[in-house]
Amino acid sequence: MPPHAPRTGHIGLSVTDLDRSLAFYRDVIGLEVITEGKEEDRRFAFLGHRGALTLTLWQQAEAPFERGPAGLHHLAFEVDTIDRVRAYEAELRAYGVEFAYDGVVPHGEGAASGGIFFHDPDGIRLEIYAPTGAESAQAPVAAAPTCGFF
Repeated sequence: MPPHAPRTGHIGLSVTDLDRSLAFYRDVIGLEVITEGKEEDRRFAFLGHRGALTLTLWQQAEAPFERGPAGLHHLAFEVDTIDRVRAYEAELRAYGVEFAYDGVVPHGEGAASGGIFFHDPDGIRLEIYAPTGAESAQAPVAAAPTCGFF
């Protein structure tokens, strides 16, 4: 057994339309473009925060995300406060995003952590959450984690 478990370095997503996905993750989610490849057959973008790589987008998908096959379940972004989650919720609603649940919900009944759950332009499941502040909200499903089945 290795002495230290690895940390997640970044997440790579295959997308159908790099321009559309780049606008979503840059303009709505707030990630900064670190670098972008613009060759016609090799389009990609590296995004992050303060120069640290968080997400890579690769224009190589031919169809939107499918829920059935094994692979990515969802991508979660953590913010400091539940108020910041609510600010994202307002921006995403203005952008026209549909949510899996109505407003901020806890990760489970009585949990302090919670957030919002939605899909990106290619149907990839996303979450923006805070580690505390959601304890007064009711979980949409009492018997399972909120982030598990949206």
